[in-house]
Amino acid sequence: MNDLYLENEWERTEPDLLAYIPNDFVGPNACNQHFLVVKTPPGSFLGFWTQCTYENAGDQRVVVSRSSDRGRTWSAPYTIDGPAPDDPAGTGLASWGFPIVAPAVLDHGGHRVYYIYNKNVGVDDAREDTTGMVRCRYSDDDGLTWSDETVDFPIAPSAISHPDPSMPPNWIVYQNIFVTPEDHVLAPFSRWASNTWDPAVKLSLNLLEHWSEIWFLRFENILRESDPKKLVVTTFPKQPHGIQVENPWRPGVSVAQEPTVQALSDGRLICVFRTLHGANYYALSDDDGRSWDEPRVLRYEPGGNPVLNPMSPSPLYRLHDGRYLLLFYNNDGSANGGKSPVDSKHNRYPVWLTIGREIPGEREHPLRFGPPKIFATSNGVLVPGTGGTQVAVYPSLIDDGEERILFYPDRKHYLLGKFISDEWLRDCDPAFNTVRLRPPITVDATRR
Repeated sequence: MNDLYLENEWERTEPDLLAYIPNDFVGPNACNQHFLVVKTPPGSFLGFWTQCTYENAGDQRVVVSRSSDRGRTWSAPYTIDGPAPDDPAGTGLASWGFPIVAPAVLDHGGHRVYYIYNKNVGVDDAREDTTGMVRCRYSDDDGLTWSDETVDFPIAPSAISHPDPSMPPNWIVYQNIFVTPEDHVLAPFSRWASNTWDPAVKLSLNLLEHWSEIWFLRFENILRESDPKKLVVTTFPKQPHGIQVENPWRPGVSVAQEPTVQALSDGRLICVFRTLHGANYYALSDDDGRSWDEPRVLRYEPGGNPVLNPMSPSPLYRLHDGRYLLLFYNNDGSANGGKSPVDSKHNRYPVWLTIGREIPGEREHPLRFGPPKIFATSNGVLVPGTGGTQVAVYPSLIDDGEERILFYPDRKHYLLGKFISDEWLRDCDPAFNTVRLRPPITVDATRR
């Protein structure tokens, strides 16, 4: 251990809950990210994440930890899947999973927890940890044990898929799933183009610049069917391309990634996602996610300033009282000396929150957001081995009427939780405060 660890660097973001601290900054437990926590019917919290020596390392695996006291204490991580000892180097990775809790689906009335993740099966068509099968394991005892059996689900091919139908897709679901008004489970996902379609690797581009689109997996009967082999999964939209936003640096190429979906009170769905334009975009669906309208810039209010955000996850959560909570980075990529939206080593701190409220009768831009407020910051302090200063990238929210807890990775190393009270949120609620309008800051699209 080094001095930084001994000085309790994990306390920098002032967390209330500590889910996991690695015992060092190097080694197989050093990188911890994509922290998705769900509450099960008995009241347990299950926390799932991707763990490895560093992102996309050959030991990348998906793990779970369990808390029976609402996040105050956690069990040791249990590996659900990962590379086997005899897997060739760089294959067998398990990454970027998401849970689905199916209440009362078992014959005796018990619940099942599915965990669905990207499983590398020995090929790479974008990056090792994004090219993979949609694989599933499940637990019938509230996350204590997990099935030996695995089930793979299909993703329908698209115009940007590899021409060989046996090639696994390039995909990731980054947030907890959403149950639609029609009672379907919707998992929005980023889909990267095959290298045969967009040879981004040859152009020395990373995943943040690779041709990408927004797509949706709909689990039709997972809340009702107990036989995993009888589960039906549909890919939407039923057309060659998903939701696209043009890359300002490569005309004709789409970069739209990491969507979250929530319901509006009129039954429509709103999908918010990141782009290369230094701002979040959104699209709307009036048919339960089967199709979506043209994406456009997310603003604080209709005709207002854009919600600035670099190429960083920016989840939208619907709170139990009907308000919306948006997490974002409140800059167009230029924060802390960042050179563009993809400069993730600089522009992913601090992290901000704002509250959104529906605008009655507004069809085009249905939400109004309040002035943003800083939730946490790393102060630019680099955690050794992680390569970043980013805070709360790939978080999750528990908001069940008892407490409101945002669980988040800190610099892709520590896994933490923080309570968010109504009193704290009042400052960024448009019902009590209005946004101070200012000219938006923009980055020269020719700089990367």
